[in-house]
Amino acid sequence: EVRLVESGGGVVHPGGSLTLACITSGFDFSARDMSWVRQAPGKGPEWVAGIHKRSLTTRYADSVKGRFTISRDNAKNTVYLQMNDLKPEDTAVYYCEGLGVWGQGTQVTVSS
Repeated sequence: EVRLVESGGGVVHPGGSLTLACITSGFDFSARDMSWVRQAPGKGPEWVAGIHKRSLTTRYADSVKGRFTISRDNAKNTVYLQMNDLKPEDTAVYYCEGLGVWGQGTQVTVSS
């Protein structure tokens, strides 16, 4: 069974930082590109960042470029999203995605 479990969300002030983690199981993690996707209240899903299976390349949505960093540890079957300089518009449920499967998500709220 493919499983993705996100953690690390929370409530932060604007300008703050959070690091999300997604622990996976049930598939060959090191053979798959991975992504982070978010969904804000009342909006559709927004792709945020992606990483090559061997970390050779990373890609970011324009809305987060320069503030977010995606990384992975294939030995731990885990993908991360370091988020800096958070803005209220970053408020959303964040999901990791692999093999077309999403986790349950972790809530990120940016509020003063």
